[in-house]
Order: sequence, then C-alpha cells, then structure tokens
Amino acid sequence: MTGAQRPPDPSIEGSGGVSRARARWAGALAALVALAVGEVVSTLGPADQSLVAGVGSSFIDQFAGPLKELAIAIFGTSDKAALLIGIVIVSVAIGAALGRAAVTRPWIAIVGFCGFGVVGFVAGALDEQASTVVAALAAIAAAGAGLATLFVLLRVASSRNGSPIRTTRTIESPADPAATRRAFFGWAGAAGAFAIGITALGRSLAGQSKAALARAAVTLPRATNAGTVGPSGTVLADETLGIDGLTPYLVPNDDFYRIDTALIVPEVDPATWSLQVGGMVDHPFELTYDEILAMPQIEQTVTLSCVSNSVGGDLVGNARWQGIPLGALLERAGVQPGADQILGRSVDGWTGGFPTELATDGRVAMLAVGMNGEPLPIPHGFPARLVISGLYGYVSATKWITELTLTTWDAADGYWIDKGWAKDGPVKTQSRIDVPRAGTRLDAGSTKIAGVAWAPNKGIARVEVQIDGGDWHEARLGDAVATSTWVQWVLDWDAPSGDHDIRVRATDGDGETQTEQRTNVAPDGASGWPLRSVTVA
Repeated sequence: MTGAQRPPDPSIEGSGGVSRARARWAGALAALVALAVGEVVSTLGPADQSLVAGVGSSFIDQFAGPLKELAIAIFGTSDKAALLIGIVIVSVAIGAALGRAAVTRPWIAIVGFCGFGVVGFVAGALDEQASTVVAALAAIAAAGAGLATLFVLLRVASSRNGSPIRTTRTIESPADPAATRRAFFGWAGAAGAFAIGITALGRSLAGQSKAALARAAVTLPRATNAGTVGPSGTVLADETLGIDGLTPYLVPNDDFYRIDTALIVPEVDPATWSLQVGGMVDHPFELTYDEILAMPQIEQTVTLSCVSNSVGGDLVGNARWQGIPLGALLERAGVQPGADQILGRSVDGWTGGFPTELATDGRVAMLAVGMNGEPLPIPHGFPARLVISGLYGYVSATKWITELTLTTWDAADGYWIDKGWAKDGPVKTQSRIDVPRAGTRLDAGSTKIAGVAWAPNKGIARVEVQIDGGDWHEARLGDAVATSTWVQWVLDWDAPSGDHDIRVRATDGDGETQTEQRTNVAPDGASGWPLRSVTVA
C-alpha cells in the first residue's frame, strides 16, 4: 500500500475540508446568532415586538383553526411557549442544513439567511403594534449577523492552523487537525456565548414596560356596589368548602387561565390608550383611561370559560370583575336600528363579536378595568377588556380592547369564525371533578369527592355523582353569590377497596341536565360527563 492514495473521508464535505458535523454546527449557531441579534434590535421599537413572535403570530393567523384544539390539548396554557420554542428549533435545524450546503454552494446559505430576514420583516410589517422600520432593521441585522457567523466558523473549520484569516503561512503550514478542531469549538463557543449575551442584553434594554409602571400606580375607585359581588347584593364570604385540592371560589389572578392569540402580551400604556366607540351609532365617542376610571364603577363576580376547555378541563375560572356596564356606553352612543352585533377589537387586531341584545338583557356585561380587587393584570387585558357572562371568550372576551363597534350580524365576523368555530358561543352547562386527583390511591373508608360546576346566567340547581355506573347521588353545593358564577360541590363517600370510576353531572337553573353525549371542543364547546378513575387500597 506504499504510495497508494488514502481513500477520502466520507465525513468531509467538499474540497474545503470541513466535516459535515462542523458545517451543521456552524449553521445552527449562525441561526441562533441571527435570532438573537434580530430580537435585540426589535427592542428599539416603541412596542414590545419580536421577529420570532411575529413569525409565530403569522403562523397562528394562517393555521390557528385546525391546530388550536390540538395545541391546547397537548400543551394547555403553555401552547404559546411551545410554539415559540418550536420556531427556534425549526430555525436552528434549517440553519444546520444551510451550514452543510454552504461548504460547496455558499449562495444557498446567502439565499437562506436572506429568506429568514424577509420572513421576519413581512411578519413584523403585518403586526399592527410593530414598527415597520424597526422590523426592517431587525431583519437586515439578523441576516447579516447570521451570514457573518456562518462564514467565519466555516473558515475556521477549513483552515490549517485554526485561524479565520487566510495567510500564506496558513496555506503552507502542515495540517494540524487537533488545532483546527480546538479552534473551531473555541469560535463556536464564542458564537454561542454571544447569542446568549445579546439575548440577555435585549431583555435588559426592554426593562419594565410603561404599562407595568402605569398599572402599579393605578388605584381603582370604589365601586358603587362595593362589598358585593352580584346582582343579589350578597356579600362574598372568603371561605370555601375547605377541602384540600378543591379550586377556590375566586381563582387568584396569577392562577387564572389565559388563552389568546398573543404570543407576546400587548404592553399598553394607558397614557396613550383610548377606547373608540363607533359604527352604527348616533354619537361616536372616545374615552381615555382616566375618563373610564372617573365613571361610576360596579363590581360583579363572573365565571369565564374557554371554548377549548375539554370535558373536566381547567380552562375556566371565577373572578370578581370591576368596571362600567356596557349598557351605559351603548346608551351614550345611541345604537341605531339594525345594529345587532357588538364587535370588540384588541390593540393587536384580534376581534370578537356577540349579539347587541346581550349587553342589556340583565346578564353581567361590562368594560372591566379591575380583577379581584386590583387593576387588570397585563396578561388579562390591562388597561381594559370585555367581560360578558354566559359566552365563551372567543366571541366576547376582548382583552386590551381599543375599539367597540356596533355593526350587523352579517357584516363582520370575529377572528375565530372564519376558522371554523361557531358564531354563537353560549357556555354549556358543565361540571368538573377536582378531588380526588386522577390516578390517586386512596385509603378505604370515608373520603370526599369534590369539584366545581357552572352554567353562567342559569346557575346550578343540582350536582350528582355516580360511582361505577351505579345510582346517582346528590352532592352538597357551596354558596354562590350570583347565577353568573360557578359553585363548589362535595359528596361524602365510603370508599371500598378496588378500582373505581367516578362520574359527575350538573343540572342548571332551567332544569337542563348536562348531557352524557361526548362532543369535541370544536366548533362550539365540548360536552359530556367528566370521568375520574381512582384506586382504593
């Protein structure tokens, strides 16, 4: 074999002498640097914008209909974080592919990273809150940083002495694979550290938003029915049924579910915000945040539920809301004949519509500015949102609201309607088992089965529990201050040894019992009896 030519190393890509693994690493790190630089440049804008979130928002707008149910079923309220992480992973994977291609065909990487920039810019330009100029700068900076990182790392990986700069000495020096390997991973580590550091810099530059600072300074006025939580005027007791694991009557703000299309929570400065009331009205008008706070306030307790809540799911919560009656705004505007739909519009362009008559039929319908005794949390709509009892949020619960438009039922559809969801969104009579937890092993003997049930505007008349397909046993109901809220329920059970199936059903104030028939959440909410399986020792 003396003098025979050594066979080529299949792991080496092309004449540049760069291994495929290092080329992929170079591309992946270049993509991370591009994303990090794009994010930090995005913070220069007046709004809290992001190239990654902009792409994610565009993805949601295009594919939310068929994917919404699946995403929430898998990730629950972490669906947005999962989407953002997914975008980063896909970007890194594409970057790795571009890195490998760039060894022999650099133009593919150039086109690819420029394509990254174009996608980011287009997504930013479509964002109603984002600055188009900042989106363009962020896209250019991201593409440039990504390409620079890629070609520097490839140059290091292909050099003989581990230097990114070609010199005569470099070319004439004998190959030193170990030096090249050390140099590459050193430069790669530097690129990774840069991506992490620049991301941290971007977050520090963003700092605390004007919205957060303004919210902290707000003192809500006293409601005209302060000390009460419902039309009945009943004073709320802080006590619940006192069962470990049972959801409290009022869900704390930090625990209240959040489902919306905003990947980045809108940070609205109330000093520059206003609510426009217009459309088919005689007297269009505009209200500032201070003007809303100066109006007579009411306080009501209302249970809100997401249409994506599965049978027995946790996308539902009860809270005490403060604001002004929606009917007062309509009276001031003078609703014209034929205006049978109220369409709310968020600062990020989301819309939801419901029948005008529901604002004045006696249910709780308000422009809310407070939640559980404090200004609305930013994720729940600060500075103002709509709260309409008895309707799923996808047609009524406009957060970060900026426009209230009177229109006709046929003239406009809310965000989710053309994505396959029903235009009417009444909340179905539902119940849930909180205790015992799924898969729990219990000791034989006396134990408690407990949960919550809701039928907003109808109230809950009865909750029944069934064990192993046997007779139905009526549970004891906790206090509820109004029909707009859920109730807690509990049943004492002498649990025998073995595996058991527990089912629950609720009957509302109109005498309608929760149906056994199982339906999917699309297009108008799930139905069926919740089931909980437990083992008794």
